[in-house]
Amino acid sequence: MTVDEALRHAASRLSESPSPRLDAEVLLMHVLDVGRTWLYTWGDRHLEAGAEGRFEALLARRQAGWPVAYLVGRREFWGLMLDTTAATLIPRPDTERLVEAALASAAQPTGALLDLGTGTGAIALAFASERAGWRVSGVDFSAEAAALAAANAERLGLDVEILVSDWFSAVAGRRFDVIVSNPPYIADDDPHLERGDVRFEPRSALVAEAGGFAALDTIIDGARSYLNAGGWLWLEHGFEQGENLRRRFEHYGYHEIATLEDLGGRDRVTGARWRDDATPASA
Repeated sequence: MTVDEALRHAASRLSESPSPRLDAEVLLMHVLDVGRTWLYTWGDRHLEAGAEGRFEALLARRQAGWPVAYLVGRREFWGLMLDTTAATLIPRPDTERLVEAALASAAQPTGALLDLGTGTGAIALAFASERAGWRVSGVDFSAEAAALAAANAERLGLDVEILVSDWFSAVAGRRFDVIVSNPPYIADDDPHLERGDVRFEPRSALVAEAGGFAALDTIIDGARSYLNAGGWLWLEHGFEQGENLRRRFEHYGYHEIATLEDLGGRDRVTGARWRDDATPASA
């Protein structure tokens, strides 16, 4: 079987995927350890039996629903290639809106940013790649996730502190100019949990109590004790949660509340500024 034939065969097998041809290309590039240009240049080359067998095995798992990022062990985010495992959420393009919001709130040359529930480290690492003068920290409740984020930081040569922490527990007494998070925000009865890639992602990183608002509430309330006066808090959330979150920010005393839309034009990131005259509570 040639490279071109393998890709056509794979794309037809993956017809239920939203991106069958792309999935096929990424899987075959992984098996052959080549780039996309090589696939297009050498489409008439025959696959060796071992490579064909490995490709077929990956196709079978993808047909069963396994995310491509878990099958190849990596995913690109903000131009950074991140190692991924089933211990963390898969970085998604919509989350780049959260990075954009953080960067817009960090115009000064120095400062401190905290990423809560860092997972692969995607948000913290993307921010650090753009703000070399800032002190960047990422925390995660999962020791396995924290280890992965630390390994990504080291491999990419980015100076990001990674800690195991139950939200703010490991940073007690510290203050930040920007806090960001893509926390669990899906209700436990949401039908989307049984569809697509999320079926294979860690449920603890997806589902929150109180109809999906428990973690969001914890962060909005708790961040007041960790933000410098005038600091910003930005949260990723479900597309139907924007209005509710804006009310929560207002209730807890924040101002300059804003919601940003994702690539599909849906509410996805909401943030606000802690009062300029605020005296942070004792953490």
